[in-house]
Amino acid sequence: ITRMNFRVWFFVWFCGLALAQDGLSEEGTETKACFPDMCELIEEFGAMKAKQEAMETSLKETENQVLELKNKGRAVAFSAAAGGRGTIGPYTTDTTMIYNTVITNVGNAYNQQTGIFVAPFAGMYYFTFFYHAGGQDSSGLVLVKNNQYIISTTDHSSSDSADNGGNAAFLQLQQGDQVSIRLYANCHVWGSNYRTSFSGVLLYSL
Repeated sequence: ITRMNFRVWFFVWFCGLALAQDGLSEEGTETKACFPDMCELIEEFGAMKAKQEAMETSLKETENQVLELKNKGRAVAFSAAAGGRGTIGPYTTDTTMIYNTVITNVGNAYNQQTGIFVAPFAGMYYFTFFYHAGGQDSSGLVLVKNNQYIISTTDHSSSDSADNGGNAAFLQLQQGDQVSIRLYANCHVWGSNYRTSFSGVLLYSL
C-alpha cells in the first residue's frame, strides 16, 4: 500500500506540475492538457487501493473467525470437591490438597489423583477455591502456580464452631504450567459434604 500511495501522489504531483507550466506559457493560448491517460491511471490506482484495503479487511475477518473456531476447540473447565474424608490436616508441612470428587473435567486437565491442574494450552485462566472448617484449629489454603504461592485464604483458631473462606485469581499460563491448592502446615479444612472445592476455566487462548 505504501508503494501504491507513492505512485498515486507522484502522478498527481507530476500532472499538477505540468498544468502549472502550461499556465505560464504565452498569454492568449489555451492551457494544454496534461497526459490524456494520467487521470485514468490515477483512478485505476485509487480503485486498486480500495480493492486491496477491502481484501485486507476480509482477510482480518477470516483470521478472527479461524481464531474463534480454534478457541472453541480448546474448551477447558473443571470443578472438584473434597468428599467423604472428614477433617483434612493438620500436617507438619504444606500439603497439596487432593480434591477426589470430580464434578466436571472438560479437557481432562485436572488430575484427581494428584490434585494438580496442568494447563493444556497457553492462555488466560480463572481459578477459584473455597473451604469449610471447624473453628478449633487454624485453617488456610494457598493457590500455587509452579511452586509459586499466588493468593491464599486463612483463619486463626477461635471459639467459632465453623470457619469458611475462599479466594480467586486470573492467571496467565503457558502450556504445561501447574496449578494446585496447598493446605498450610498446622492447618485443617473439612473434607466431607463437598464443602471444600477447587475450580478453574480457560477464558481464552493466547
